[in-house]
Amino acid sequence: MNTITRTITDVIHMTWPMVLVSIVIIASLRITYLLKNKEHFCLYKELSYLSMIIYVLMLFQVVTSQDVVSWSTNNFIPFREMFRYKIGSRLFTKNVLGNLALFLPYGFFTSYTLKCEKGQVPLFLTLLASLTIECVQLSIGRVFDVDDILLNVIGGYLGFALYHQSQKICSKLPQIFKREWFLNVISIIILLCIIAIVK
Repeated sequence: MNTITRTITDVIHMTWPMVLVSIVIIASLRITYLLKNKEHFCLYKELSYLSMIIYVLMLFQVVTSQDVVSWSTNNFIPFREMFRYKIGSRLFTKNVLGNLALFLPYGFFTSYTLKCEKGQVPLFLTLLASLTIECVQLSIGRVFDVDDILLNVIGGYLGFALYHQSQKICSKLPQIFKREWFLNVISIIILLCIIAIVK
């Protein structure tokens, strides 16, 4: 897991200027919109949507700016590449687990945003996003790998499953844990923890 942790840290350090500027622009527009239209401001919901935007920005950075691996070639045969890696090796962690982890948040965020009860919509959206990424990578001098698409879709479905299970757990919690002020406090605590980890 050190490879994934290191990759995430590298991406954060590489993207923080873009992310910071985007947060300021998006947050200021959103707050202005809410104030102008006198709509209710719900902190945990706004942070959730902002988190998805940050995730998409970082995803863009990962799939377009990483170094091209010279020995890698296009792969249009399912499972050919992923079975080349020894389980537990650095390449297995980076290419198999990394591609699963890369789209897990996408499956979760799409399910949360659209309130999906079934997995077909998150699966389709994940497939569409992953296929688009692979085609773009092919056009900018990187490689197309159908195994990446398969792993991304599985990761997206795992994100949907995580959302679905979290909804089941939340439905059984006492009412106090569902109150807006409590969710706002939890959101602030999570945000402070993320800031501390990034520093």
